[in-house]
Amino acid sequence: MAKEKTEEKNIDAKEAKAEATPKAPRQREQQHMGGIVRIAGRDIDDSYTLFMALTKVKGIGHSMAHALSINIKDKYGIGPETKLSELDEQKISKIEELLKNPKSAGIPAFMLNRRKDRETGEDMHMIGTDVTVRMKQDVDADIKLQDWRGYRHQYGQKVRGQRTRSTGRTEETIGVTKKKEMPAAAGAAASAAAGAEKKPAKQAQSGGAKK
Repeated sequence: MAKEKTEEKNIDAKEAKAEATPKAPRQREQQHMGGIVRIAGRDIDDSYTLFMALTKVKGIGHSMAHALSINIKDKYGIGPETKLSELDEQKISKIEELLKNPKSAGIPAFMLNRRKDRETGEDMHMIGTDVTVRMKQDVDADIKLQDWRGYRHQYGQKVRGQRTRSTGRTEETIGVTKKKEMPAAAGAAASAAAGAEKKPAKQAQSGGAKK
């Protein structure tokens, strides 16, 4: 009976300690069940804020993301610190429309990444895969025209007037080549032979002068 009482006391003491000790906080990964939100063809974690999510889209830097987040707040009431997990599909589609045409939202022309387009002459802003596609089209057009910029693109050289003496080399590396040094004995023999040829010439000149 005494043993049973002591065991019961020990169990009660352990339970009391377990209740008294605070539970360790769960890890962030366990607390947040990560979701993915697709904006402008880019999969972005929904734990990001709106401002940080905009910077993840190709073609949008920090300055453009800042300007767009202010505009989105004024238009739709979505702050830059709002997390993507709090947005529904309707709000995300509105944000995508604004990203595709920021000029219509009042973004100044100097912040756009494609001003005075070749074909249309308009100021536009490219995002996502449109950036890489248009860049490739521009390079191909320069190569087809065979202007200086296209010529440099064609041969993989630098285009904007950079120096190419130390960097930008496209051919195989050869390394440093030095001239072969002549052996010391051969050099001495060559100099002695040259001196012997000079002496008879001097003697002939002196004999002609005496006569």
